[in-house]
Parts: sequence; structure tokens; C-alpha cells
Amino acid sequence: MGHNFHIPVLGLGFSIDTPLKVARYGISSVVSIVDDELTERMRAYHAKENNLSYHPISKKENDYRAHRITAYLNLLDDLVNQQFTDLKKLPFEVGNDLCKYFELLPEDSQLKQGYDLMMEYPEGESKVIFQNILRSSIKKGTIDVNIMAKVDKMNFKDDVFTGQENTDALAALRGFATSNLQSSLILSAGMNPHLYGYIANFPDFFPNENGEIKKKIILKVSDFRSAFIQAKFLAKKGLWISEFRIESGLNCGGHAFATEGFLLGPILEEFKQKRNSMVDELFQTYSNILAEKNITIQTAPLQRVSVQGGIGTAKENEFLLNYYKVDGTGWGSPFLLVPEVTNVDDETLDKLTIAKEEDYYLSNVSPLGVLFNNFKYSSINNLKDERIAKGRPGSPCTKKYLVSNTEFTTEPICTASREYQNLKIKQLASLNLTEADYKKSFDIITEKVCLCEGLCSASYIKYDILKPKENKAVAICPGPNLAYFSKTYSLEEMAKHIYGKLDLLAQIKRPHFFIKELNLYIDYLQTEIQNHIADINEKKKKSLINFKQQLQEGISYYKDLYAQVSTQTLFLKEMNYNDLLASEDKLKQTLI
Repeated sequence: MGHNFHIPVLGLGFSIDTPLKVARYGISSVVSIVDDELTERMRAYHAKENNLSYHPISKKENDYRAHRITAYLNLLDDLVNQQFTDLKKLPFEVGNDLCKYFELLPEDSQLKQGYDLMMEYPEGESKVIFQNILRSSIKKGTIDVNIMAKVDKMNFKDDVFTGQENTDALAALRGFATSNLQSSLILSAGMNPHLYGYIANFPDFFPNENGEIKKKIILKVSDFRSAFIQAKFLAKKGLWISEFRIESGLNCGGHAFATEGFLLGPILEEFKQKRNSMVDELFQTYSNILAEKNITIQTAPLQRVSVQGGIGTAKENEFLLNYYKVDGTGWGSPFLLVPEVTNVDDETLDKLTIAKEEDYYLSNVSPLGVLFNNFKYSSINNLKDERIAKGRPGSPCTKKYLVSNTEFTTEPICTASREYQNLKIKQLASLNLTEADYKKSFDIITEKVCLCEGLCSASYIKYDILKPKENKAVAICPGPNLAYFSKTYSLEEMAKHIYGKLDLLAQIKRPHFFIKELNLYIDYLQTEIQNHIADINEKKKKSLINFKQQLQEGISYYKDLYAQVSTQTLFLKEMNYNDLLASEDKLKQTLI
């Protein structure tokens, strides 16, 4: 047994090269492949750092986006493989990378126990044999990639559409599919049938003669029903979901996709109860489709379930593994405070270490029109305010990954762009609104910021590769859980915290992560009610009533859970029952 946690994708640039920092220790992490300009510049940087040749891939080249992504992923693969080869050649001397590999493991890992036993062995032939067994047993972490399925801009050349296979998401998929990686593709942010169907064009996603799948598919999901629907769609293409990665709808980093009031505990319970029957049903469809392709498979491939979003203590981590029987957990935002693992510039890092709960909030800054976890003191917010003060709201739009609006133009533009905001504000001025209504609408328009630039700039700053006159403003999107971590940490400290060998939050007053998510959902409901109070219709009212009812059912579930397992584990003693009752009262006082 190795590590039972992974590091999810963090923005665009924050985890863009995290595999180079953790994969050799057996820790898997996720790289975003939304931005091919970022992958190209990081390839140039790491090639130079490792004295490797670098041949730029120009935007003038055919299929440049896919080729850039492939080239960067292959470089990561080569460098990690070399790191891992070098690590395995090291002697077992405390303080080096080989020993660090084992020391980072959880105490219940057989590898860790074997290592501890070997270190106590007297010198001699038996010890050497033992060491060779340990060396041959270790595995490197995977270099997984993330695609936001619906970030799928159409592309044109000389005003001519370049074809459906060259949209942003499909080109990124092609970049991963043709790379040398043996890892997983994480699909997030909703279902894209065209993208899902395109996966079936690449043989690496199908089992070989030994039943092994070189490139696996992971679905990031927020409820059982949508997970099953997407998995069945893919099974009908002969594609297997190797993992369902359940993420809290609101207690997470990045874009926040609120469920219809479904809380994480009940969602995990449904997966726990139904995952075996789901595997059986999916495998029936999957094996039949493979048979049509002359691929024979006797048993269902492994299908993991993992969970992420707001986990903050070893006891929470342990309970998820033991009670819900998940196969792993994701720890994202806390690693933003681990400089040796992620790319956060010093200025932002300093601000994060002193931030309070109220400094993290759900915002409407994303041009996608989806709620976005934001940090109050990020420098991109300052830049936005400066531009508004100068009478020049909005951002130059150079990358165009998030263009979607055609309200004023034939070709889609971004709602964070200067072009869109100027047009929208001119329209606003013509409506003869009251001063209060004008300001409210103006603030809504100008709240959007450029995430394409902002989520990359920290990496460029950290590696000192900013171009002249390039935007230095940083956008960062931690989950609310980061408020309770208040300094920078080493990889060793964070791993020890996850596994309960060290408690980084020992003196911190922090709500149980189930309670935190519940309160986030109640706040979300209250905001929705307030936003629609003047123009609510029967359909919306019914939706809000159902949302509230679903939250109450979640609270009832937690009450039952507390009564059921509180005497069996220390975990739920962390979930103060009075906090649960206080949340219930807060919900009851929320009138629709």
C-alpha cells in the first residue's frame, strides 16, 4: 500500500509542474491542460533547467495546441522517470530521497512497515536482499491531467472554422491521448457529449491483451445520479470509468458547482450503498461494446471512488476511508501553502498565511458565469479596482479560452474583456436607471476578471519568466478550508498532518468539514432567496423549497450518523452536535 491521497488540479499554474516535485515519492497529482501557452512556456523553462534541447512549437504550426500539450506531458514523463530511476539507485541513508519516499508513507502501509523493519536489521547479506525487495516494490505517482469539459472554444483560421476536432477541449484531449503518459484523464465541470465520444478514437483508453488500460478516465462528480448517467454514456462507447472523484459542491477550491442541496455525507452514503450494483450494470454494457470491437474482457476493471473538498484533519481523512470505504482522498488548497509542491508567488503566499475565514468567499468573478471561490486580497482584485477607477474596466483578452458571449458581437467574446464591459456599460447608461440600480448593475458587469492570465501569473513570477509588460496580477482560488492553515509548510509536514503523525491545526478552532459545507449551503440558499426576492416565480420558489428540504434531509442523515457511530470512532466527536443543531436552527429560520 502506498499513499491514499492525491493532489487535485489547482488553478492553471499552481500545480502545472507539481508532478516534478512529488511523483518520485509515489504521490499522484493533477496538471491542468487548458492553457497550451502555459504548457509551452513551462516546457521551455524545465528543458533549460535540465540542460535539454527545446524546440518551440509555434502557433502557426498545424495542430499546435495538441502538439504543445503532448510535448510538455512527454517532458514531465521523461523527467519524472529519470528522477525515479535516480532515487531507486540511492543507498538507504536517512535524509536522502529514497528514505524520504518511505518516511512520507502512512504508518499502516506495508512498505513503510517493511522499511522500518529493514532499518533495524544488522548489516549483512539479508539486509541487502531486504533493501532490493523494497526498491523493486515502490511505484512513482501518476501525472494525471484535467480537462474542464465545457471549456471548449471553437477555433477559426482566417475566419474559417477549423473543425469540431480542433475545439479547445478536443485538441487538449488529443494532446494527452497521444502522449507517452500512463495515467488518468480527469473530466470535470459537466458533460460534453462530443468530447466524451471523441475519447473512443484513441486506443490507449481501451484495454490491451492483458486487460490493462494505459490511459484511464476519472470523472469528477458531485452526486451519484449524474455520475451514473455519464458513466453509462461512456460505457456505451466502450470506455470505462476507473474512478469517480466526488467533490463537495461548495467546500472546494476553484469553480464551485452547487448541488441541488445534496450534502457530501449523503452523497458518499449513496455511493457506498450502490457502487457494487453500478459496477455490475456498467460492466454489462461495457463488455458487450468491447466484444463488438473484438476485445474480450472477463472481469470488470477496478473502479475507485475518492473524495475531496474541505478535508482538513487526519481523523476526517481516516473516517472517509474507513466508514465510506473510499479508496482515496484529495487534498488541494492546503498544498498552496507548501512552496516546494505548488507555484504561489511570495506576495500572495504571505497574504494567505495571515488570512481569516471572511477573506475567502464565493464570487461571480468567473467569465464562465459559474460561482468561483475567491480570495479577497488577491492582486487581480486590486488591478480590477484600479482599472475601474481609471475609467477603463475590463481586461485585454489575449488567450480567449473563456469566450462565450455573443450579446453584442457575432464572434464570442469574454465577459471579463474590456470590449464586452465597455459595450455593456454603454447599454446600461441608456436605460435611465436610478443611481442605486445603475451602480448595482455596473458592479455586476465589472466584477468579472481575467482568469486566463490571473491563474497563470504566479508561476511566471515564481520562476522569473514574466515577459516585459506582462500582467503580474495573480488570481487564486482556494477553498474555504485554507483559512485554518496559517503558515507555510514542507511536504513532509503536510504528509504527516494528513496521516495523523503531526497536527498542524492543533490550536485552531475549526468546524467539522461536514458542518462547514452545510453552513456554506445554507448561506448559498439565503443568497439565492435574497437575489430573487423581488421577482420570484412559482417555479423558482418550488426549487428553493426543494433545496431547503434536501438540506434538512442531510441534517437528519448527520443526526442518524452521529448516533450510529459516535461510540465507535473518535472522528464524529469532532463534529460538535450542538454545531449541527445550530445549523438546523439557521436553516429553519431561512424563510422562503
